[in-house]
Amino acid sequence: MNKEQFIFLQETGSVSIPVILFDNYAKLGLNEEEFMMILQVKKFKQIGNHFPTPTELSGHMSIPTSACTSILRSLIQRGFLTIEECEENTILFENYSLKPLWDKLYTYMEQEKSKQEQEHSLQEDQSLYTIFENEFGRPLSPFECETLAIWIDQDDYDPVIIKAALREAVMSGKLNFRYIDRILFEWKKNGIRTIDQARNHAKKFRQHQGNAANGQVSTEDYQRKVPFYNWLES
Repeated sequence: MNKEQFIFLQETGSVSIPVILFDNYAKLGLNEEEFMMILQVKKFKQIGNHFPTPTELSGHMSIPTSACTSILRSLIQRGFLTIEECEENTILFENYSLKPLWDKLYTYMEQEKSKQEQEHSLQEDQSLYTIFENEFGRPLSPFECETLAIWIDQDDYDPVIIKAALREAVMSGKLNFRYIDRILFEWKKNGIRTIDQARNHAKKFRQHQGNAANGQVSTEDYQRKVPFYNWLES
């Protein structure tokens, strides 16, 4: 490659295509011809032609003008492209906008993120039930399952914090749901939200209480709206 060829290649420029669009265009409902049409529109806009005609687009693709017209119409109808009216130096002109495409891509990614978070949360919940059953050495009763659900859904306790409270109950030799609930109540009252905060609080509590307290947590201000039954006490 000589100098003139190198300069020519740099002068012709390049089109920047987000990898996230490459990876997900089919999931948005675009086929390969439609995707290439969008890339062609993007390229024309980049070189200053903001409203290329179907004939101009066809000249850079392997499909006829009529097919380009049909694809453009479909992309507009399905909300991937819009035609905007712009003004520059008192001159009105039309412009293809790719904003609807980016909006669809953003919405899709947010939905996927939410879906993954829900799946992760479900796995966490299922894991939590398994951990409790392993520690108790038996299947949980319906009331215990309901209490776990309340901690997660109503009290909004992080599963990690619930696991930490379970470990604390095991270490204290008080393996029952009432005691674990008291631990969670105490932590929430003291603004404990992370596993590190929970560990530090438990460590300080044991240091202050020592053996005389026998691992009891404070019952001051403790109230539980959900009734506990006899099976909760060891």
